[in-house]
Amino acid sequence: MSAPRDDLTPDATTDAPTDATGVRRADAPGPLVVEVDGGVAWVRLSRPDAMNALDEALKDALVAALESLAADESVRCVVLTGSGRAFCVGQDLKEHVRSLADESATLATTVTRHYNRIVVALATMNKPVVAALNGVAAGAGLSFALACDVRVAADTAGLNTSFAGIALSCDSGASWSLPRLVGTARAKDLLMFPRTVGAQEALELGLVNRVVPAAELDATVRDLATTLAAGPTLAYGSIRRAVAFSATAPLADALANEAELMAYTGHSADHRAAVDAFLAKDKPVYTGR
Repeated sequence: MSAPRDDLTPDATTDAPTDATGVRRADAPGPLVVEVDGGVAWVRLSRPDAMNALDEALKDALVAALESLAADESVRCVVLTGSGRAFCVGQDLKEHVRSLADESATLATTVTRHYNRIVVALATMNKPVVAALNGVAAGAGLSFALACDVRVAADTAGLNTSFAGIALSCDSGASWSLPRLVGTARAKDLLMFPRTVGAQEALELGLVNRVVPAAELDATVRDLATTLAAGPTLAYGSIRRAVAFSATAPLADALANEAELMAYTGHSADHRAAVDAFLAKDKPVYTGR
């Protein structure tokens, strides 16, 4: 959901028209921009006047785009970012207020229909995912960032769990990801006493991996994503799965899962290419197979 503070609450009154899917390229109107270049897919939330608050059209477009990119083998790395001064402030509260008048609509509806699917796609696609935090990330927007592998924040960015500020529990995986990043006690503190955490503090807490000057964010993330896309994406995907599995598994089960994934990647063309390149003192070319 959205941030509780007035300065983080969007004024979402108008949007550019969307196409049939809600997904657009840079030269077409819509709430989401998806651009693929060199195996890197940039997924840019594009409701800047509403601080990229999540309305129905944007949520539908984001689900469709992420699930499509997850299945696209030509895409080797995904970057999630925002436009304007925010990454994403979570649920569009104006839309939510209207939905309260509909007895058939509940928060659980959009959580299961949209947020859960978005987080599952971000966290489980078999390729690396980077969050480029260009500004405020709050509520579900913060949860989406936490589902990514790497979070690079502009030095002007701020993070806010926000849920308790509007008398809600938490969603989009916040209860899963926060304790694993910062520990249970600190996660409860951030959730029960929501506040905007600045970029530098977020780095110290382990909420983000890197902080860079705002003017350098896109270039930094582009270099990082290009490096990941050129790397052994099959191994990256297996590492994602191994880490997620081990978070809730006994040691013996985690070891068994690691053995399976080592066998899987050990028989890959990428592994053979890496070994051959090492022996030849050359640079390997990875295909994700």
